[in-house]
Amino acid sequence: MTYRMRLYLHRMHALDSSLCIRVNHASQYLWVRWLFRLISRLGDGVFWYTLMCLLILTQGQQGATAALHMALVGIAGTLLYKWLKGKTLRPRPYEVHQDIWLTGRPLDRFSFPSGHTLHAVGFCTVALAYYPALAPVLLPFTILVGMSRVVLGLHYPSDVLAGATLGGLIATATLLLLA
Repeated sequence: MTYRMRLYLHRMHALDSSLCIRVNHASQYLWVRWLFRLISRLGDGVFWYTLMCLLILTQGQQGATAALHMALVGIAGTLLYKWLKGKTLRPRPYEVHQDIWLTGRPLDRFSFPSGHTLHAVGFCTVALAYYPALAPVLLPFTILVGMSRVVLGLHYPSDVLAGATLGGLIATATLLLLA
């Protein structure tokens, strides 16, 4: 690796860490901590599984098709993010920086990429392809899930960005393949 590349990566990591610390310090406020813990817990799957069930119950065959499509994206996302976490082994921010406060509960050991964000973007993308009218609910929730990961000290912003990108790519690929 060249000197310029190492310098660039060092600067990017410093920016990522600095932004992570600033966003994480919002968790000092009880209402912020409570809100983002709730969002994160819903993002564990509760929100998305409830949406899938509601689509099946209220939208008939099209709802079942959308829910199945979301489930396929979820499985593909899980396989990819678990593989990447096992390859990158990036420690979580609170393990590296003493000034990052852990205010949430990690579901696994490593940071890169954010599985919550990957799934939120993937599920949101597929759901909106079938039901664009859900955008006023799904888009803000998806953004809040990504934010929650940094606020709670569980991920760097780059983990969230990578998760969002991968979730969007998986969902888009399945939409193109299944169209």
